[in-house]
Amino acid sequence: MPRAQHSGAFKGHRFPPEIIGYAVWSYFRFPLSLRDVEDLFAARGIIVSYETIRKWVGKFGTRYAASIRRDRPAPSDKWHLDEGVIPIGGRKFWLWRAIDSHGDVLDILVQSRRNTRAAKRFSRKLFKQYGRPRVVITDKLGSYSAALKTWRPVSTTAGVA
Repeated sequence: MPRAQHSGAFKGHRFPPEIIGYAVWSYFRFPLSLRDVEDLFAARGIIVSYETIRKWVGKFGTRYAASIRRDRPAPSDKWHLDEGVIPIGGRKFWLWRAIDSHGDVLDILVQSRRNTRAAKRFSRKLFKQYGRPRVVITDKLGSYSAALKTWRPVSTTAGVA
């Protein structure tokens, strides 16, 4: 958890910076709602409303979210790419996923197409954000090989994902 620094930003608040920092950090770090954070504090004997926590998140949230993103471990150099169909409103859409070898989801993308252009868009987004992986494992979809030829990862392996 990042340490809340005593600065002018916390001046005028009823609670100390440590409590405000813990509320904001727990909201961003874990999949909790504002009411869940309120319950978490109530269990510790601290009475604070979810609306107050919402204001704290709005005011101090960007700083905590940036530090959580910065401290996240880097993805491994072995990626698994796959796609699956999902129906939305009676129409077929494709959910593209990239997962590293640790099981962390790198990115997802929902598109109405399952072609080379869609695969190129997804891989371009991934490589721009995370760099080139050493190995890419796919489910033998032809669109992947066409898209990955332009980026030329060190090794491409076709396997059942």
